[in-house]
Amino acid sequence: MQSRRSFLKKAAIGSGLMMAGSFPFESFAAEEDKKLVILHTNDTHSRLEPFPLDGGKFEGQGGIAARATLIEEIRRAEEQVLLLDAGDIFQGTPYFNLYKGEPEMKALSMMKYDAITMGNHDFDAGVEGFAKQLQHANFPVLVANYDFTDTPLENKTQPYTVIKKNGMKIGVFGLGVELKGLVPDDAYGKTKYLEPIQIANSVANHLKKKEKCDMVICLSHLGYEYDYHKVSDKILAKETDNIDLIIGGHTHTFLEEPTVMKNKSGNEIIINQVGWAASDWGASITVLITKKVPN
Repeated sequence: MQSRRSFLKKAAIGSGLMMAGSFPFESFAAEEDKKLVILHTNDTHSRLEPFPLDGGKFEGQGGIAARATLIEEIRRAEEQVLLLDAGDIFQGTPYFNLYKGEPEMKALSMMKYDAITMGNHDFDAGVEGFAKQLQHANFPVLVANYDFTDTPLENKTQPYTVIKKNGMKIGVFGLGVELKGLVPDDAYGKTKYLEPIQIANSVANHLKKKEKCDMVICLSHLGYEYDYHKVSDKILAKETDNIDLIIGGHTHTFLEEPTVMKNKSGNEIIINQVGWAASDWGASITVLITKKVPN
C-alpha cells in the first residue's frame, strides 16, 4: 500500500499534466503562467479517526489529522491552494451518532475549506440538524438545485461562489442528488429538488458570461455513473457547457486519473472523484493548472 504522500505526488504529476493541456488558456495574452493547486475530498462519512487496526482493507488509513497534515504541507509548498468537498460529510461513525455533525464541521473549518456541497447523508439529522451545525462552518455551503424555501436552511446556503486566486476568478457551484427515495421524507422536509442539468447550464453560463470567471468548477453529489438512466457526472458533462471541472461524490468512485470528456459544445471537461473516507487510496487529489492572465 503506497503512502498518502507518494500517492498524492503521483496524482499531482499525472493530473497536472492533463489539466495544463486541457483548457483553452492560450487565448489569454500574458508574460507569465499562473498556477492553482486544487485539493478535493468527498464522502468523508464522519471518518474523523483512521480506520481501526483490525486487519481490514483500509486499516490505519484516513482520519482528519493525516489529512490536515498533508494539506498544510501542500500549502507550505504552493502559493495558491483551493480546498473543496463534494458532500456526505456526515454519517458513518459514532462521532455523528453522538454529536450530529459538530466535530465534522469544526474539522473542515480548522482545515480552512474554501467551499463544500451537500450529500444525501448530510440530511441524516434533518434539515434543521444540518442548519444547526452551520454555526461551526466558516466556509460557504453551495447547492444550486435544492430549493430550501420554508425550511431551516432558507438563505443559509448559496448556489455558487466566486473565489479569486493568483489573478484568476474561479466560479464554484454545487449540485445535489435527488432526495426522494434516498432520504426519509421527514429528513428533507419541504426541500425541493430541481432538475440538475438545466440548473447547471444556467449557473455555469452566469459564472462564465456574467461573472467573467476564468474557470468553473461543479461540486457534484450526483454520482459518477450508473447502469440505469439517472443523472450522473458523466451525463452532466455531456449535456452542459461552461463547466471546466466536475469534482464528484456519492458513488465512492476512485479514479486512478481524472476522466476527460467532451461537453455539449465539444470542449473538454474533466471529472474526478476520490473514493471515500479520505483513505490513502481515496486521498485528496492535487490538480495543477497553468493559465495565461493579463498582467
